[in-house]
Amino acid sequence: MVAGYRFLCGGQGQGRALAGVRGGDQGHGAGRVAGTDTRSAVRGPARPRGRLWAGLAPRASLRRPPREDVVVYQVRADLQDTKPPIWRRLELRSDLTLEVVHQVLQDAFGWTDSHLHRFALGGGAWDRDAELFLCPYDVADPDNDEDGTPEQEVRLDEVLTEAADRLSYVYDYGDNWAVTLRLEKVLDHRPDSPAAACRGGRMAAPPDDSRGEYLHGGLAAVVDDPEHFEAAEVNEALGRPWFTLTARGFHPRLLKLANTLSFRDDDAGLGERLASLPELVVPDDEKLARSLGAYLWFLDAAAEDGIPLTAAGWMRPAVVKQAARQIPQMAGWIGKANREDLTHPVMAFRESLIRQLRLLRKYKGALRLTKAGAAVRGKPAALFDHLAARLAPGTGAGVFAVEANLLVLAHAAISPGSDLPLDRIAADLAYMGYEHSDGSPLRGYQFRHYDNTAITVLANVDQPPAGRRERERISPVAATLAHAALLQHTR
Repeated sequence: MVAGYRFLCGGQGQGRALAGVRGGDQGHGAGRVAGTDTRSAVRGPARPRGRLWAGLAPRASLRRPPREDVVVYQVRADLQDTKPPIWRRLELRSDLTLEVVHQVLQDAFGWTDSHLHRFALGGGAWDRDAELFLCPYDVADPDNDEDGTPEQEVRLDEVLTEAADRLSYVYDYGDNWAVTLRLEKVLDHRPDSPAAACRGGRMAAPPDDSRGEYLHGGLAAVVDDPEHFEAAEVNEALGRPWFTLTARGFHPRLLKLANTLSFRDDDAGLGERLASLPELVVPDDEKLARSLGAYLWFLDAAAEDGIPLTAAGWMRPAVVKQAARQIPQMAGWIGKANREDLTHPVMAFRESLIRQLRLLRKYKGALRLTKAGAAVRGKPAALFDHLAARLAPGTGAGVFAVEANLLVLAHAAISPGSDLPLDRIAADLAYMGYEHSDGSPLRGYQFRHYDNTAITVLANVDQPPAGRRERERISPVAATLAHAALLQHTR
């Protein structure tokens, strides 16, 4: 579930009026509307669409079972139709997903991950009979009816097994840079083996958006030194935090976001800060109980006969007063806090318990426990796990919703004891190419006025309100919760 940003997307990452956000055409990859490549006006050779071949029996998958052991593959990657030949020799851990291999190839050839891509087995990326492994944007595109498996679900050792096995890759459907990966050797894996390393190669590679110039003038027309290639430069790129985060099991979409944001002139080092986080350690029950007090209070209050509601569906004034004393975001609130419709932090918190967290439900004029709520009542550790699972970005929401939520969680994870940097998150999204549907830029303060459940949940993981505080302060336990949510896809 994408908590907190459903208000900003139209279901496919395209946005809608008023609070809508649309993907931009900045060429950064992650900010585009799902399934489009705005910098490429021409696709590669047309591959017949799936529905045109609906009468044919589907071919058996060419994938093979993954290896039981982890080895290192020595792979030669050749950029096709280049003269003189442009190639790289890579050592890749056999259990890498194709999503990671894609990023390795981007670094190996000096590209910027600004366009769409895909892998293919049993032929080229545009061959009718090839088995396709698609990038997230092709998977999310409702207009793409080509059959294929999401690349993040496929391991390298499922498509390369024996020496001379080949895998095809294409980057940028307009420029159509085609690479053939050929397995040369299977090597032993050592504990100190990197996830990916470059061991050799030849010639510089043509940069992004240079196909036309390259075809007319050759490599010298697009790079200063055509013969320049240094494996050490590639390995420096492969040693960046992106690969550390991969090994640590962070959400794969977050890895791409951190990588894309590293190209910002004012990069704040999101990837480096995430990579420097200690291993996840969930606090003990006593500490959790203090920080999850508002959640536990509501679960206790809803037990037995539930929390009674007025005819208009609001909690009664006496209950609102009691709840306000528990909810951290009520710190410094000016007002009587006895009417839920006039006390936004209470109303937003109650709604998050119902809609996103699924701990309470409205039934017969009262707020009552759901099965999930009953299961975690009085159990701080179980409640923590439930919150992490509900905050974890899912696959059913639009691309923007997933990316916005990931950035909220990522910045929360690295901000214990500090305010959530909403302005920075908005700037990150703007860099990705997102804007409101009327063309206006995203602003940090706007997140406070929408259904920002992720922020509501994290900001209320703290002790009861005492004195004034910023409404988006992230407690150490809230930061740990955000960290846990980013790892949920591995559990």
